[in-house]
Amino acid sequence: MPHINLLPWREDLRKRRNKEFGVLALVTVLIMAGVVAGVDWHFQQRIEFQTQRNVFLETQIAALDKKIKEIQDLDREKARLLARMRIIQQLQSSRPEIVHVIDSIVKTLPEGVFYTAIKQTGRAINMIGVAQSNARVSSLMRQLDSSEWFENPNLIEIKAINQPTPAGSTATEVKLSNFNLNVTQSQKKKPEDEAGDKKS
Repeated sequence: MPHINLLPWREDLRKRRNKEFGVLALVTVLIMAGVVAGVDWHFQQRIEFQTQRNVFLETQIAALDKKIKEIQDLDREKARLLARMRIIQQLQSSRPEIVHVIDSIVKTLPEGVFYTAIKQTGRAINMIGVAQSNARVSSLMRQLDSSEWFENPNLIEIKAINQPTPAGSTATEVKLSNFNLNVTQSQKKKPEDEAGDKKS
C-alpha cells in the first residue's frame, strides 16, 4: 500500500530555512560587531600611543629650548667678556703710548703758543689754544706733522682777538690768535709687527 505524507513539509522547510537565516544573520552581526570593536580598539591604541609620543616630544622640545636659551645666555656673556678683554688689552697696550703722546704734546709746542683745552676721542685729538700770531699756529702744525706720534694736523678755525695788556705795559692791547685744530695719534706698530716687516 503506498505511503502518503500529509504533513505540511513545505511549511517546515520554510521555517527551518528562516531559522537558519536568522542564526546566520545573528552570527554575521556578531562578527561585524567584533570586527568594528577590534578596529576601534586598534585605532584608540594608536591614538593613545601617538598622544604619548606627542607629550614626550613636547617635553624634549621644552628641555631643548631651555638648553638653547642657556647657550644663548652663555654666548652673550662670552661676547661681553671678550669685549672687556679687548678693551683691557687696548688700554694695556696704549698705556706707554699715552706717556709718549703727552710728552710729544709738550715737545711740539712752540714758544708763544698755549693750550686751553685738549680732548682725545679714540685716536683723534682736538686741541684748542691761543697763539701770539698765525705764524706760531703754522709752526705748531709743522711740528705736530713732523712728530712720530702725530699725523694729519687739520686746522678747523683760527680767529684773531684783541687781548688787553697787563697794567704798566706800554701797549693797551695785544693781538692774539685763538685756534682750534685736530690731529690724529699715529698708530704705532707692535714689536712683533715690526719684526714681521723686517723679515719680509
